[in-house]
Amino acid sequence: MERAGEGMTVQGIGVQTKEAIDDACPENGFRLLREAGFSHVDFSLNGYMRNTDIYKMKNSHFFDKSMAELEAFFRPHKQAAAKMGITIGQMHMPYPAYVPQGNNELNRYLWEEMAPKSMQLCKFFDCPYIVIHGFKLTYFLGAEEAEWAETERFIHYLAPMAKEMGITVCIENLYDNLNGHIVEGPCCNVDKAVERIDRINEQYGAEVLGFCFDTGHANLIGLDFEYFLTQLGQRLKVLHIHDNDGRLDLHQIPFTFTRTRENASSTDWEGFIRGLQNIDYQGVLSFETAPVLTAFPDVMKADALEFIHKIGQYFATRISV
Repeated sequence: MERAGEGMTVQGIGVQTKEAIDDACPENGFRLLREAGFSHVDFSLNGYMRNTDIYKMKNSHFFDKSMAELEAFFRPHKQAAAKMGITIGQMHMPYPAYVPQGNNELNRYLWEEMAPKSMQLCKFFDCPYIVIHGFKLTYFLGAEEAEWAETERFIHYLAPMAKEMGITVCIENLYDNLNGHIVEGPCCNVDKAVERIDRINEQYGAEVLGFCFDTGHANLIGLDFEYFLTQLGQRLKVLHIHDNDGRLDLHQIPFTFTRTRENASSTDWEGFIRGLQNIDYQGVLSFETAPVLTAFPDVMKADALEFIHKIGQYFATRISV
């Protein structure tokens, strides 16, 4: 546990494994993260079947492996994390799990191979939370309710596995791109999200569904951070903390971008802090800032990670007040 101050205690400070962990020697990467101060990681399972490829109908076939083979592949990661005292606290399922107007073979693979094996790997890592993306279908189906119905169908496919494995599947607020304009994507209406999460959890008699709040996506479409987080309450399970300029999903270090010459931040970090204070958030402050590690020279990777961790400490101190 990391002490945030005289008030509440956050569970820890985390960051993505993407760009930090090398499959050839996971221990080196986990050591780097531990030395930078991180106690938790967001395991980037989505890095093994990239969204850029999926949208182009390309299949990495990573999940062709049997579960025994997948566990053997990832066992060094699990062992290295344990050796370095780092908790794998959340992970990201590859996305999208459905490609509109995609071929049936790929969409079948995403549901029948990628998704269930992702759940099993989450269990293998003793990871309590796995983040999924809702389906971006509003502009294909004509209504948000029809879009959600398809996402909920996927959630009901995962929910029995989640209940059996003790995992909470987390939906996150997304953006979409319409004719070159950034618009709201799935799960951007917090009142609807709250109703849907509660209804599904009541149906299964377990916390099979939760929420991941993504600060970068929220900034792109102008969500009210404090209101959204306050309404979520204890349904908020994990965070994706990162920054952008309000126009592109850049996944950079918080406080990087400003809106004015007076250095007013592009992102409402004060609303973020107040929202977490309002709900007595005691989870992990997890950063989704992998692109930073390739933006800086490789020799500065450790420095960049340490700086990100210090920002996590700042947030932890502020939300404890």
